[in-house]
Amino acid sequence: MAEIRKVIIDAGHGGDEPGAVYQDRKEKDDTLRLAFDLGSALERRGIAVEYTRVSDVYDSPYEKASIGNRSDADFFISIHRNAMPVPGSASGVESLVYSNTGVPALLGRNIDEALASVGWRDLGVKERPGLVVLRKTKMPAVLIEAGFIDNEKDNAFFDARLAETADAIADGILKTYDELENGQNASGEQPGFYMVQTGIFRDREAADEMLNNLQTAGYPGFLVAKNGLYYVRAGAFKRLEYAARMEQELRNRGYNTVIVRT
Repeated sequence: MAEIRKVIIDAGHGGDEPGAVYQDRKEKDDTLRLAFDLGSALERRGIAVEYTRVSDVYDSPYEKASIGNRSDADFFISIHRNAMPVPGSASGVESLVYSNTGVPALLGRNIDEALASVGWRDLGVKERPGLVVLRKTKMPAVLIEAGFIDNEKDNAFFDARLAETADAIADGILKTYDELENGQNASGEQPGFYMVQTGIFRDREAADEMLNNLQTAGYPGFLVAKNGLYYVRAGAFKRLEYAARMEQELRNRGYNTVIVRT
């Protein structure tokens, strides 16, 4: 991560593209409200913020991804509201990612858990590789579906707990920063975890180079120092199948890997 933490916030839709509409309520308006509150919450936590839009204008998803890529931000957070064919048939929040692995998966989980702590129903992290703002952004990206706009209870909760919702998302983002930057403390040596190891080094600089390579590629890499050696690892999973999935992805990218368990 860069020395200055920075997030770009995308308020979904805008202008002639209202997004989901329910009665007189438009998704584009709700997303901008939450985007501004999230920006304020992040700035209070010392995180710099940029926006893809700050008014009722429309940019295509490709343009939004391009704005994000020019921002030099660490994370791209896109704010949306959900909807169903049958109004009122679903409730809750979910985070969408290009692939449910690496940093995006970690970021999505942390955001969802924080939102659940303020009362939202957590629908989990889901893969949506077809979404342009997830596929075309260079940095880890998460699209947050902040409740269902066609559900009266979700709308009432959204309005009454807007600031708390923004704070929860900010807390999830902050937790992700901390885990990535202090991975050895956050997950590295806790017992009962499967991790994908990409190298063992005697030289700290070589270990740091491998670690930076992993993190730049979008993986939750971290460093463990033990018995005079430096172990570079990615991910910390309770279930072996998830570690195996991460290992296969890393092998496909040319890393020499082995799964270890603490």
